[in-house]
Formats: sequence, structure tokens, C-alpha cells
Amino acid sequence: MLKQLLLIGLGGGIGSALRYLTSLLTTKFYFHQFPLGTFIVNLLGCFLIGILLGKSGLNIQEKDSLRFLFVIGFCGGYTTFSAFALESLQMFQHQDYALAMLYISLSVILGLLLVWVGLTI
Repeated sequence: MLKQLLLIGLGGGIGSALRYLTSLLTTKFYFHQFPLGTFIVNLLGCFLIGILLGKSGLNIQEKDSLRFLFVIGFCGGYTTFSAFALESLQMFQHQDYALAMLYISLSVILGLLLVWVGLTI
């Protein structure tokens, strides 16, 4: 358990630092109301989690050190949107269409609502 936590922490730290650097670089070259840095990070994170799970042969259920370091740690630190996208896709793959749409809809709508509530408190 300690090994997995250390791997997740290491990967998460690297992912978080790269997320910050991506935002800095994006803001340096592009300053607009559209949050391009977050947008890039979310899409790149989705692409990376797909590559890591698809091409590496990692199984999301396995207790593999590489999964803890890269998928949970790095991608989790880089963006949680990648995990959201993966979980949504897995529901579609299991033909749980209604559950997938409920998860996606509630995540987006309630997420926006809770950010608004948090800002207004």
C-alpha cells in the first residue's frame, strides 16, 4: 500500500507541475477569455490516458506499478478530466448508455452549480 501511495504521489506531483507549466506557457502566448490552458490539459490528459491504457497493455483493474505511477498519479495530477472521460467511455463500452449519460450530465451540471454555490457563499 505504501509503495502505491508513493508512486501515485510522485506521478501526481509531476502531473500537477506540468499542468501548471502548460497554463503558464499558454497564458504567455495566448491571453483570452477562453481557458485554453485548461482545455489543452484536459484534452491532452484524455489522449495520454488512452495511450497509456491502450498501447501499454495496462489493465485499469491491475495493481501494476506503472498504472499507479502514470494513470492514477500522473494523469490524475495532470487532469481529473481524463479519469472522468475514461469512466464515461467504459460505461458506453459496457452498453450502460443511460448510466453514462446520467453520469456525464450530473457531473457537468452539478459541477457547475457547486462551483457557483462555492463562489457565492
